[in-house]
Amino acid sequence: MKCFHFTNGERRDDDDGSGGGSVVSRSSKVSWARSLSVASSSVDTRRSEFDSDSRDWSDSVGFYELLTQRRANDLRVFSFAELKSATRGFSRALLIGEGGFGCVYRGVVRVPDDQLINGLDSKLDVAIKQLNRHGFQGHKEWINEVNYLGVVKHPNLVKLVGYCAEDDERGIQRLLVYELMRNKSLEDHLLARVPTPLSWMSRLKISQDAARGLAYLHEEMDFQLIFRDFKTSNILLDEDYNAKLSDFGLARQGPPEGLGHVSTAVVGTIGYAAPEYVQTGRLTAKSDVWSFGVVLYELITGRRAVERNLPRSEQKLLEWVRPYVSDSKKFHLIVDPRLEGQYCIKSAQKLASLANKCLMKHPKSRPKMSEVVEILGNIISETSSQDEDIPQPVIETEDVKEETETEAEAETEPESTKQGNNYLKKVFDIKEMVNLRNKSIGKLDWRNWTPGLVRTW
Repeated sequence: MKCFHFTNGERRDDDDGSGGGSVVSRSSKVSWARSLSVASSSVDTRRSEFDSDSRDWSDSVGFYELLTQRRANDLRVFSFAELKSATRGFSRALLIGEGGFGCVYRGVVRVPDDQLINGLDSKLDVAIKQLNRHGFQGHKEWINEVNYLGVVKHPNLVKLVGYCAEDDERGIQRLLVYELMRNKSLEDHLLARVPTPLSWMSRLKISQDAARGLAYLHEEMDFQLIFRDFKTSNILLDEDYNAKLSDFGLARQGPPEGLGHVSTAVVGTIGYAAPEYVQTGRLTAKSDVWSFGVVLYELITGRRAVERNLPRSEQKLLEWVRPYVSDSKKFHLIVDPRLEGQYCIKSAQKLASLANKCLMKHPKSRPKMSEVVEILGNIISETSSQDEDIPQPVIETEDVKEETETEAEAETEPESTKQGNNYLKKVFDIKEMVNLRNKSIGKLDWRNWTPGLVRTW
């Protein structure tokens, strides 16, 4: 799902000190280089005419100096030739993603000798994003990522290894080099692009990882950062299925102390942007909380926030789930069918309840992300304990088999008596298993229930 710039019919000048200079000329190619200015601490040289939303980074000189210092220490500067070689000439065979701002390739780069640890492999698998050379809007997002990912450090945020910014005969080359996330995006798993569906517990843990990433951006840094484009395609999974947030192109620094919101042009993805932000352009951290609520429902249902290929009444996820969430008897109808009944119904209902809190109409009524992390931790703990308490069906089946075979071997009873006793035994076993199943998960899932071996002759 692509990102779009929304509009409510008004022109916003508070994002653009030049009074609406967002339309630029391609002849001013030198300005993009000035805006990068990685080694310089001058604020003025970073505010290029391509950056009509330059206040998205900061309004303070100290913040720019911090960015410059951290980038110089942490990010590696690659040459275009080095990245071209790493991707075998940007081979289509190594293409792992494609979006509005360019293509993403898998590649291998050498690790500098001074960064080797205990003689480990000197090569590093990476993901290399090459931005469209003709997309000036993409340039602003590229600058944003270099600025922010050079500063933020957290286990649930994707790591930016380095970048490349060069001019050549073909134009401006802008590339970003990330750690490789081997298990693709959460969207890939939910939309069945990956053969094996995510288990229910994996979904809970992924949601908690993503919540931790947002909580760090909102509450744990010296400045607040609003992600502004939280969605399943921006949640990547590593080899251990740990979730990390990626794509900070639309991220925005939060409001200064004493102010409740930031007025900005409305950007984001249809279906995920908070309604008050779309209508007024007033951005707060609670806008991200709304998006998180949408993603929780995607985890529950396995559906997109907006899906045009479905019947009209089911195209908008939040509208489709509303009547089912309020009816406990119908709730199971919205749970992802790919789970095939392997989930805890109470856990799913609690996750939906949390999603509803995140989707409250008034932003101030929505929880903080740190509170969301805590609630998810409780849901995971309760779900884990319930899984441990469920009896093993194999043992139960063996008992039924042993008892029925013993009863069938009683040769002293008449044939008719044996048939009647076995029939009653079968009915009793079925009722007992139904009651046990109902106690453990709240309902009987006939697709996953198998009776023990019962003789009826």
